[in-house]
Amino acid sequence: MKNDCHYHPGEPAKWHCGECQIHYCSGCMPDADPRRQTGLCPHCGRNMRYLGAATEVEPFWQRLSAFFRYPFYSDPLLVVIFCTIVPLFLSPGLIGWIIYMVLLLVLIKYCYTVIRHTANGHMKPPPVAEAWSGDGFALGFQSFVVVVVMIAAVTSAFALLGPLPGIVVMGLAYLAAPACIMILAMEDSIFPALNPLNIAALISSIGWPYFVFYGFLVLMSLASAAAQEMAFVHFHPVVAYPLGGFLSSAFMVIVFHMLGYLLFQYQEELGFASDFQEEDAPADPNRDRSRRVDADIDMNLKEGNYNRVAGILEEALKRDPANPNRLSQLYQLSLARRDLDALHRHHAKLLRWMVAHRRHREMKTLLTLLRERDSQFQPQEPELVVASADLLFLQHEPKPALQLLKDFHKRFPDSDQIAPAYVLVARILANGFEQWDKAANFLRFAAKSTSDPETKEAIAAYLAQADKREPLKGPKATFAPASDVSNAAP
Repeated sequence: MKNDCHYHPGEPAKWHCGECQIHYCSGCMPDADPRRQTGLCPHCGRNMRYLGAATEVEPFWQRLSAFFRYPFYSDPLLVVIFCTIVPLFLSPGLIGWIIYMVLLLVLIKYCYTVIRHTANGHMKPPPVAEAWSGDGFALGFQSFVVVVVMIAAVTSAFALLGPLPGIVVMGLAYLAAPACIMILAMEDSIFPALNPLNIAALISSIGWPYFVFYGFLVLMSLASAAAQEMAFVHFHPVVAYPLGGFLSSAFMVIVFHMLGYLLFQYQEELGFASDFQEEDAPADPNRDRSRRVDADIDMNLKEGNYNRVAGILEEALKRDPANPNRLSQLYQLSLARRDLDALHRHHAKLLRWMVAHRRHREMKTLLTLLRERDSQFQPQEPELVVASADLLFLQHEPKPALQLLKDFHKRFPDSDQIAPAYVLVARILANGFEQWDKAANFLRFAAKSTSDPETKEAIAAYLAQADKREPLKGPKATFAPASDVSNAAP
């Protein structure tokens, strides 16, 4: 039975905690290791059971076109061509027969490799070298034994029980054949593959899709036989023999790939788990940690554990104080909870984030809330004050900008930002409120607060514009505050 994720209904579960009785999808468990099948429950910290990637793969009957393309990948195609062409050059006799049997074993061995490879979630064929490696040839001999035992059982049923029971036994043998092959591939032993209880258990675990698969298999067998017959009817034996051999070998590869996919699709029901990953991505601990935090936040939000979410975000910001995603999440959570203490505690980080990302609306809201908590609230970093005020002014918010800059020289008497701050005040008064005289006074005060020749020259240009009742348009970026944002005069 397939289960959905507890936190994301509709998403297939890939992990299950037996202690908490909670199912998790991949999104909830970004730090788990599907290949090693290890993962810790986010709630209790205990090891969980991996359910496998089959929970999110499409049914085999929706992949028929992919099955028929499978033998034409380079690796299986080389095996099929080699096992088809070489027999054409064999001379009759003992040596030729031995070579033919070796080639047949090679093909069978590769097909069993295909089953296992597919059952482990790999939809691309195994390399051609797998057909020649020394390991696994015993499966070929075991397959022959299974076939001989089935033929003997059917023959005995006809001889001892009569035609009707014989037909029944033959039908059961044909029905059991795919299950025998799958069990042999999984167990690597002939005795489990011939055990009727194991066969019945596998078929019942898969259920009705096994019979659907068997129907496909029968149809494909008939189609393959018809194609081979047509080859011998319409082509010269020189062409018909290799064509027929190619078709039968390709058909075998397709069938074994389908059997492997059936194991993959129903792995949970059959008691094992694999993962569908074609390529190994390099590990990125920082990315995994970030995804873990995102998953924990998501789950706790869904459960209404807002204090826990706040704690997660604060811990994350200790490691990475300028992380824009975490700052945005903290702001949204604190705003939704109206947690003014949290907003005050983190206001400097939040303001830097808002300046860097031009979030003037959020900045105005934040300042309003902070002044509800403390009517005299002002940020305590002069560069941040100037950068925040500049952003608000450029976004047509002159009043909160002026409020930030109020009594700047008294709050920060030793700051090198006094001149930029009061030039900004002058720009706001002149350009925002057309208060030219007040603007000129602030410009003169700014000129006294700096010894920098370029700054004084720029202030003189502003004063000339103020005297003419013109918008203050001094040199761009002359008074850019020391922040992540470069500000230009309008």
